[in-house]
Amino acid sequence: MSVPSQLTFDLALPPPTYERADFVVTPGNREALAWIDRWPDWPAPALALGGPPGSGKTHLAHIWAARAAAGWTDGPGLEGRSVADLAELLAGSPALVVEEAHRAPERALFHLYNLARERRGSLLLTAPALPAQWTISLPDLASRLRAAPAVGVAAPDDELLGSLILKQLADRQLHAGAGVVHYLVSHMERSADAARLVVAALDRRALVERREIDRRLAADVLAELSARS
Repeated sequence: MSVPSQLTFDLALPPPTYERADFVVTPGNREALAWIDRWPDWPAPALALGGPPGSGKTHLAHIWAARAAAGWTDGPGLEGRSVADLAELLAGSPALVVEEAHRAPERALFHLYNLARERRGSLLLTAPALPAQWTISLPDLASRLRAAPAVGVAAPDDELLGSLILKQLADRQLHAGAGVVHYLVSHMERSADAARLVVAALDRRALVERREIDRRLAADVLAELSARS
């Protein structure tokens, strides 16, 4: 069945949910979650999470931020910040998430680390790779990050991606035919964002076209999303 020409689909990514209950635990992220749960019993003022996009670093950061009442910033946002500015980031809470920490100015990150240590606070640093793989020219910053725990978060495997799709379907009270989830896992982009987008598109097309969510509809949706990318 083709989509009627007058119909259009709003395929904007639905807002993610970052509740602890929505986090799917797999071998690739279990250690990282254990470190989040271990806070505030960290051996250093910072914990670094490294992993590819879609691996769940941001979800883990939100879980920790809720637990620690942490503030939020990103590495590029530290550009041009004075020590007083950095101290202000820790004024409301001595806990802070720094996403894309590898893109932070080194001296700003160094001062932020020292401020967190002085205030007995904590930093959660996220990046595509662990600090040992960053290019760091400031020796004092390098030594501090080497002393901090760092844990990798793996890209979604088949188990995680399938679980994310099933949860998205269940949240929308949708039923998928046999083999649909396996088909999607085998053919779609491997990320949590892609899982949300695919299920949202399946929901819309199934409703508008009055179709069952089967492998044919799944193939149509993936083809449409691929054409739009």
